[in-house]
Amino acid sequence: MRADRLLSLLLLLQNRGRMTAPELAAELEVSVRTVYRDVEALGASGVPVLADRGPAGGYRLLDGYRTRLTGLTEDEAGSLALATVPGAAAELGLGADLAAARLKLEAALPAGAGERARRVAERFHLDAPGWFRDAEPVPHLAAVADAVWRQRALRVHYRRWKGEVRRELHPLGLVLKGGIWYLVARAETDIRTYRVSRVLAAETLPGRFERPAGFDLAATWAATSRRLEEMRHQGEARLRVSPGVLRLLPAKFGAAGARAAAGAGAPDADGWTEVVLPVESLPVAVCDLLGLGAEAEVLGPPELRAAVATAVAALAARYGGG
Repeated sequence: MRADRLLSLLLLLQNRGRMTAPELAAELEVSVRTVYRDVEALGASGVPVLADRGPAGGYRLLDGYRTRLTGLTEDEAGSLALATVPGAAAELGLGADLAAARLKLEAALPAGAGERARRVAERFHLDAPGWFRDAEPVPHLAAVADAVWRQRALRVHYRRWKGEVRRELHPLGLVLKGGIWYLVARAETDIRTYRVSRVLAAETLPGRFERPAGFDLAATWAATSRRLEEMRHQGEARLRVSPGVLRLLPAKFGAAGARAAAGAGAPDADGWTEVVLPVESLPVAVCDLLGLGAEAEVLGPPELRAAVATAVAALAARYGGG
């Protein structure tokens, strides 16, 4: 591990020029005292590290010195697929490998290209999780990812909506969607999707399994997403909404709300419009539509209008006596 750290220190100085001991310590996640020892070790090995004193001082390499020790290890090369999502790489236990790989790539680039790559990294950032939601705890993510990588079967204890189950899975791939990790795995003869945060325990089994011939993770996930969307929206609600609610529909209901707003009818004399909104099951639809308050009226279907009216009456009875 120390040899890897020394190479990282050397590449930091080569790629970024003069750096102070505290800056190096922060990048390498070690103490300043460790940086001092590592700099001495580099000097003793023949690397020309110069120490500039004063307020603008720090460590730098002798002008013109460049190392060619930039070969990627297998783990570092594998981590590059996650270069645009460093947070996800860290969750998978690949944060250190990705940092080392980026340093080596920067060192291998011509001076101008390396500087441009650093500018891009400084000016563009991808934040995968959705707004106003804490990241889900995924204590077994590293174990699941390791099984995916090594083609090892998993015995998992999993929490479903209907209760807890135990399954033996052949893990085929991981998907990060809206800040939530999903495992795509074969269970017996079916390929299914599992939310990694609901894995209560995971045991790696001996031996390797054979991946299905021609399996395509991206295509499988796209098909799964379409099925989930179809299963989620079990009906349609016909609404009469105020101009304010019409503007709110995309934010509250996502793509379904955006389609409803785009297909809105002409405003009536009060400025309200009729829309058709895909909805989930009756209880979920009632809760969602109550959130629109008095600025929306359910016109149909009759059973949904009746259910909303019943809920409104119950609320009026509960709060009316106050």
